[in-house]
Amino acid sequence: MFSSRLSCQPHRIRRTLYTISTLAVSLAFKSVPALAADLEPQGKPPVAIAIHGGAGTILKSSMTPEKEADYKSVLTHAVKHGYTLLQKGEKGEVAVVETIKILESSPLFNAGIGAVYTFDGEHELDASIMHGGSKNAGAVAGVKTIRSPIEAALLVMNESPHVMLSGKGAEDYAKENGLEQVDNSVFDTEFRKQALDKAKARMQQVSNGYGSQQGNERFGTVGAVVLDSEGNIVAGTSTGGMTAKRYGRIGDSPVIGAGTYADNESCAVSATGHGEYFIRYNVAADICARMKYQGLSLNDAANTVVNDVLVKAGGDGGVIAIDAKGNVAMPFNSAGMYRASIDVNGNVKVAIYKD
Repeated sequence: MFSSRLSCQPHRIRRTLYTISTLAVSLAFKSVPALAADLEPQGKPPVAIAIHGGAGTILKSSMTPEKEADYKSVLTHAVKHGYTLLQKGEKGEVAVVETIKILESSPLFNAGIGAVYTFDGEHELDASIMHGGSKNAGAVAGVKTIRSPIEAALLVMNESPHVMLSGKGAEDYAKENGLEQVDNSVFDTEFRKQALDKAKARMQQVSNGYGSQQGNERFGTVGAVVLDSEGNIVAGTSTGGMTAKRYGRIGDSPVIGAGTYADNESCAVSATGHGEYFIRYNVAADICARMKYQGLSLNDAANTVVNDVLVKAGGDGGVIAIDAKGNVAMPFNSAGMYRASIDVNGNVKVAIYKD
């Protein structure tokens, strides 16, 4: 009977079928924007940054409130500047260099202006940078007239077939490529001159002279590690080296694998400390290797090298490190380390002493 009634009302059947068809098409079209929205990336790619201004015997008891505020101010400015560049989509190497240039321009840190003096009363500067995606790297060592050593390291990485250039050759190459040249006295500061005088006076009282540097005379460095919007991690380091250094001494900062290393498959590291130990124990690359081959987390790898391997060897200092997910580690085994970071969620951390 039901079939008979429908057959007698074809217009109702057509109208019902039309309504069902229209509803189906409408639902199908409504689902397209929703599907497209699901396929669109949610927010911007994650970026993160960590910086350091050197490790050493940094005690709150010997720091005035004004001086502490000065350090934190420069660290905050530098880390936020680098983070802003990363948010704008700048490549990691650009963010690293521009961030470190701020620290090189501050007399508070042992890099650029504010670099320590050599035994002969000059400044010999070192810097390096490495890209974790391409594995390309550049470094300069023992330069005296280049305004920004980290900028020169980037030039070597991007334009030179070599990895490291030193001394006058590095200066000539930088000059030929338009980098700013300055008189060595530009890097002078009274504070560092007083430190040199104290170190030399003590050296003259010991039989072997050179090699008796103590505490903060042995190290001081600046550095940055970043995760950029393209998913690459980059590390860079710049330093004035060791107070009263002689004979063209080179520390770990320009040595790829010791003071600086980056590998997208593991992490990027910038080190600060007693350079001789960081060279002997290949600190930066060791941290990355422990992640890559042992499967350790960034924190575990960095802490093992800094607070186990180095401590047992008698080496003091610290590192900043970042992995491809934006995780940050900043371990150190000295009394303090000037450091700052901004994680993938935009959380800012600035610190000096042990937590």
